[in-house]
Amino acid sequence: MSELVPEPRPKPAVPMKPVSINSNLLGYIGIDTIIEQMRKKTMKTGFDFNIMVVGQSGLGKSTLVNTLFKSQVSRKASSWNREEKIPKTVEIKAIGHVIEEGGVKMKLTVIDTPGFGDQINNENCWEPIEKYINEQYEKFLKEEVNIARKKRIPDTRVHCCLYFISPTGHSLRPLDLEFMKHLSKVVNIIPVIAKADTMTLEEKSEFKQRVRKELEAHGIEFYPQKEFDEDLEDKTENDKIRQESMPFAVVGSDKEYQVNGKRVLGRKTPWGIIEVENLNHCEFALLRDFVIRTHLQDLKEVTHNIHYETYRAKRLNDNGGLPPGEGLLPPVPATPCPTAE
Repeated sequence: MSELVPEPRPKPAVPMKPVSINSNLLGYIGIDTIIEQMRKKTMKTGFDFNIMVVGQSGLGKSTLVNTLFKSQVSRKASSWNREEKIPKTVEIKAIGHVIEEGGVKMKLTVIDTPGFGDQINNENCWEPIEKYINEQYEKFLKEEVNIARKKRIPDTRVHCCLYFISPTGHSLRPLDLEFMKHLSKVVNIIPVIAKADTMTLEEKSEFKQRVRKELEAHGIEFYPQKEFDEDLEDKTENDKIRQESMPFAVVGSDKEYQVNGKRVLGRKTPWGIIEVENLNHCEFALLRDFVIRTHLQDLKEVTHNIHYETYRAKRLNDNGGLPPGEGLLPPVPATPCPTAE
């Protein structure tokens, strides 16, 4: 009897490598104009950016946001002016503004939160803020699953949360750690040390290192999160921010002063003017560049692709794969089979 020879297994198909075409031989195609097309479209439609400020009372949260966007964005009342004290925030309040610069419109929403930790019982004091963040995801999801949905869904999701740390110079409070642990799972947290002018340079450097170690020890991930670095360039840039800049030690001020013939935003003290945008005085300029000039689009993308997708997957899974809320889609009626005549 002849031995059975096993048939050779077919080799897996290897995808062909894309052939590089020298465009010079074929003439100009115009692929590179996509960037200009996107720019023109963005300039026409504008874009949304929603920023939340969280921290205990008296740390200058509202003032810093006004400084960040160089306008009175944390209060809408037209009667309020620079010389008056900003009223205390007593409830979560979203205030929208349209800011235009260089022909680009940004619909900015500032979500001001009441100072926490002021009560005798601070148990679960992060829940109203976490609830608010999840409510914005829910609102977006309901719009997204509608059959006749809007061409452009209004985006009220929180893209960035500035978490204000008190400049104690010692260590983070247990409440800060618990708060950030909960919020970091649902939103991009950027920790900032408020009123950094109350510390010496040595105290500030030591406090920043201590905060970083405590956050790492408690497994709290702040933005930019390590696992979301897309390539080596991103990793190198973000590692420098994570290891050197975070948390940003900042000073906020709405008031202008004359320094060396120039008008600058600053805080007046008996020993001189603390210039908000002077890197020798504080790291406000680094925070502004980070949030607005280099990472704004990435903050929006991480919100949509990571935090919102996590919420969406859980919500649909809990609902058996059906859209949430009252408007559940009715079952599609079965198409009757044609009867034979």
